[in-house]
Amino acid sequence: MSKTILRALAGETLPVPPVWMMRQAGRYLPEYRATRAEAGDFLSLCYNPELATEVTLQPIRRYGFDGAILFADILLLPQALGADLWFVTGEGPRLSTITCQADFDKLGRGEMIHDTLSPIYETVSRLSRELPEETTLIGFAGAPWTVATYMIAGKGTPDQGPAHALKDENRPLFEALIERLTEGTIDYLSEQVKAGAEVVKIFDSWAGSLEGEDFDRYALAPARTITQELKSRFPGLPVIVFPRQAGDKYVGFHAATGADCVALDDSVSPDWAAEHVQVSGCVQGNLANTHMVTGGQALVDETRRVVQAFSKGPHIFNLGHGITPDADPENVQLMIDTIRNG
Repeated sequence: MSKTILRALAGETLPVPPVWMMRQAGRYLPEYRATRAEAGDFLSLCYNPELATEVTLQPIRRYGFDGAILFADILLLPQALGADLWFVTGEGPRLSTITCQADFDKLGRGEMIHDTLSPIYETVSRLSRELPEETTLIGFAGAPWTVATYMIAGKGTPDQGPAHALKDENRPLFEALIERLTEGTIDYLSEQVKAGAEVVKIFDSWAGSLEGEDFDRYALAPARTITQELKSRFPGLPVIVFPRQAGDKYVGFHAATGADCVALDDSVSPDWAAEHVQVSGCVQGNLANTHMVTGGQALVDETRRVVQAFSKGPHIFNLGHGITPDADPENVQLMIDTIRNG
């Protein structure tokens, strides 16, 4: 096995950690902005295999990242299940809401998602052919809780309040939605793997807003179900889970879910995470994305600190959250040079 990300995911401690970035294909790159303008809008870009392949390849050409993550969006699955989805410029996604049983009953399931999502699978297939042979192809989906928060509120919210309210007021409906999303995520990721994804990542961006038993039931349990079913279908498939802002609940997440790697946000220190999380398996992270904006010696110093903290175990270098549109592309190169050259 020569791909460094796959080696780290298999538990190998490497002298230089492999590196990729969340949202590495994005608005901070001028070539991305040009391609998005050609596509017309964000969703058109997601559903155009030729252009989605191009934007996925752009940061690989520019930086030589060790991994390429499929260009798509976590809200394509609810759209495939029958939700209305659109994007408001400068404000983000909007969806039709799930607030009662009648709303839920309009959703589809199973095979119907693949008609809508077939262009995504075509993008994965193209990438599997076009990526450099040393580059790992990463598929992904949103975790059920995080996707549900958007479907219930109809948009992103600062505190996921509408989802918490539905969970507390109509638990059977809320749990039916989580179950439907869990099933759909398994099928969606399975098709990505069949098309050529070598690793899959489950993004639970809002896991940190779940507390106590709710965290175990709606963040941990769905991650375990998805991971175990995928590994049953595809023995040896590596799975990365990202329960963002889980804090102390990062501890034991490998064993509880069966995931090969736990991705870390930057609210936990690398030294703490090395001692309490990396002891259980590969970790991914966790440089603050603000360094991609500010750069300078602080970027170099913090990159070295992250590398050093995780140097005694399997580690994939990444940011603690996605790179932002105001990042300087030169700072990305500085980060990579620091990782690879010390």
